[in-house]
Amino acid sequence: MSDYGQSPVRLDRAGYLLGFALGGFFDGILLHQILQWHHLLSALEGEAFRDIRVQILADGLFHMLMYVVAAAGLWLLWRARSASQSAGRRLVAAVLIGFGAWHLADALLAHWLTGIHRIRMDSANPLLWDLAWLALFGLVPLAVGFHLRRRVPPGAAQHGTAAAALLALAVVGAGAAAARPPAGIDQVMVYFGPGAGADRALEAAAALDARVVWSDRSGELWAFALADPRDAAAFYRHGAWFVGSTLFPAACLSFARAGPA
Repeated sequence: MSDYGQSPVRLDRAGYLLGFALGGFFDGILLHQILQWHHLLSALEGEAFRDIRVQILADGLFHMLMYVVAAAGLWLLWRARSASQSAGRRLVAAVLIGFGAWHLADALLAHWLTGIHRIRMDSANPLLWDLAWLALFGLVPLAVGFHLRRRVPPGAAQHGTAAAALLALAVVGAGAAAARPPAGIDQVMVYFGPGAGADRALEAAAALDARVVWSDRSGELWAFALADPRDAAAFYRHGAWFVGSTLFPAACLSFARAGPA
């Protein structure tokens, strides 16, 4: 098969991967960071999983996996650029299918088979939230995607270049948003990683004119009050692994806490 003949197949694969990554970023940003309904491993029992550092690290590794999936999708999208010029609807359909597939896989694997988390950990009826989330963000996009795929007119121009460019911007933007702390928050939780020690955290605080609010005994996890909320992301330049709103301990420390050094 010629390279051109392979392009539509690459375009489908690119759309599936990018939709899948967007689904992961969407859940991570909305559920982990904004609504703060759960962490990736919220439902696991055991002392290790009650350590908030473990929960934060798992969330970070999850986002790294989504970056890998997104990068693979962007690479395939670039290689299929000849097909994407006239296959905008086909690309949109593949993205919707990938987005829905993420939520279907998350529900089956994470919510029900392994039980590592539920959509709302504090709900008296978590199954209802799981089903509602799956229906809205899983089954509906899948149905719309397959419907669009069946209605693609053969040989018709579909503004594919614009669709591909907007998709690439959406994925890059979602990836950037996943790495940023919430806007306008003047208190942040900062995780510096294993063995970082208090010196690095205090040096970062001094450089950013931040006040220490709390720290765990390991010296890895800190809460800071910022003089300028726009400085939150600057902690990454001082060796932080994760920067997030300090609101999440209030929502999540019912099932996770900072462990001992």
